[in-house]
Amino acid sequence: MTGRFISFEGIDGAGKSTQIASIAAWFQARGDEVALTREPGGTPLAEDLRALVLNRPMDSLTELLLMFAARRDHLQTLILPALAAGKTVLCDRFTDSSFAYQGGGRGLPLRMLDPLADWVQDGTEPELTFWFDLPPAMAAARRAGAREADRIEAQQLDFFERARGGFAARAEKAPQRVVRIDASVAPDAVWAQVQAVLQQRYPA
Repeated sequence: MTGRFISFEGIDGAGKSTQIASIAAWFQARGDEVALTREPGGTPLAEDLRALVLNRPMDSLTELLLMFAARRDHLQTLILPALAAGKTVLCDRFTDSSFAYQGGGRGLPLRMLDPLADWVQDGTEPELTFWFDLPPAMAAARRAGAREADRIEAQQLDFFERARGGFAARAEKAPQRVVRIDASVAPDAVWAQVQAVLQQRYPA
């Protein structure tokens, strides 16, 4: 892996998309070739699986397996080739979201998630993860009216409380990789936190 692999996490409504665009511009200004992608999705097959996961009724284990199937194709088809080419890969969600949403939110045990992560990723992990953290009630207020909710966004507040706890557990487990960003403040203040991390991790 010769490129950089950075992921972005947080419950829906945390404002990841705005910050990812700014981060992409920051790396491009330094001369990096940037690959912007997302999960579930990023490849034709993974996007098809995304549509199923977000719109079709299914049980929690089926949801988990489809997420990891999409991730495997995403890794093999896009992420690993981009890293081998020396690109900076910026990924909106990765495996932390599975642990937070299907693990924390849905309540699936780690004994299901850990082996899937090992098999599917085969050692590939982001070198840096930004976790945009904010209270679920605030996230819900931001999401309201923004767009029609998909099957996961339509979950009750307690689901997102558990998902937030899942992200917190992942951050505690990997403190060198996962950096918490207070996403409850104004976008400019969020960007100031992000930029400070970028300048520390990737000095000119």
